[in-house]
Amino acid sequence: MPRATDLGIRIGQLPHGATDSVLDVPGVGLGHCTVWRDEPDPPLGRGVARTGVSVLVVAEDAVQRLVPAGGAVLNGFGECTGFITAAEWGLLRTPVFLTSTMQLGRVYDAACELSIERCPQVAEDVIIPMVAECDDSFLSDARRMQVTHADVATAWSAALASRGASPPPPEGSVGSGTGMSCLGFKGGIGTASRVTPEGHVVAVLLMTNFGDRARLTVDGVPVGRLLPAAPTRPAPPAGSCIGVVVTDAAVDGSGCQRLARRVGLGLARTGSVARHGSGEIFLAAATGLRTDPDGRFDGRAAVSGRDLDPLFEAVVDATEEAVLNSLLASPTVIGRNGNTSEGLPVDAVAQLLRAHGRL
Repeated sequence: MPRATDLGIRIGQLPHGATDSVLDVPGVGLGHCTVWRDEPDPPLGRGVARTGVSVLVVAEDAVQRLVPAGGAVLNGFGECTGFITAAEWGLLRTPVFLTSTMQLGRVYDAACELSIERCPQVAEDVIIPMVAECDDSFLSDARRMQVTHADVATAWSAALASRGASPPPPEGSVGSGTGMSCLGFKGGIGTASRVTPEGHVVAVLLMTNFGDRARLTVDGVPVGRLLPAAPTRPAPPAGSCIGVVVTDAAVDGSGCQRLARRVGLGLARTGSVARHGSGEIFLAAATGLRTDPDGRFDGRAAVSGRDLDPLFEAVVDATEEAVLNSLLASPTVIGRNGNTSEGLPVDAVAQLLRAHGRL
């Protein structure tokens, strides 16, 4: 499946990194475990599962060397464990785990157990894993807990193995994105990166599950209004999006909070209006500035004030592109009760972009 850059779409002026993904930030890894099954409805079976878990490793040693972090909420009908702690301390100690709404508890439990296995001191120090969710119940049966401890372990191991890889990570209908729908089409996982004039890498990871078809906008072109009507009854307007920004710049917790807030601007460019029933929750973490467990920084000066402007620009542009990548990578998926989330018609979209001088 093509990515936005494969089609010739260019969002903004800043160049992207080598993989145009979160893997461009040194030490960062992204792994998925997809749960896809077709069983009888409960209680005879677990029903149709189109779900999973994704794990973003920001820094493997974050338990000992904490990572500055901050968050922002555009609309708060959602959940992200560890968000309050990150806001209070301005720091992150665990990977970021993404899953579906009803699986959040299971993923949290597994994250705690796996953290203790990997670093026994966690049992003495106590951590609160960062687990965020979007609702995939249009395609996946939520009456049974579909994600297991082994699924979380698989995704975490895959994230660690992906660090420094040359190809971009899988996108679209994988891991936690398997059951998500976005702007009237199949959505899921999307990522993109930018490099600032100062040489800092800024990357965005999204789990897209928001918006309706009529509002879909690609590089300023109202594609959703110009495409033919949906061949089947479209999915109901989805609401949520989890966005994670990672940069290798030296940014403190308050600066990360400001970076996270800019994710909403990138979503708006693609058609988001942050509906009443949506959960747009954004996080940002900066590996260029680290602290010890007591919050003492490593001595480097933080990027602040107007010097954050190139990072802001990078977040907005990478967010817009990550939405497009999540759509372009996702084929049509049929889920529970025959509910269907249609894949974006790539050729038709490309034709519209050419007609409007975007390609």
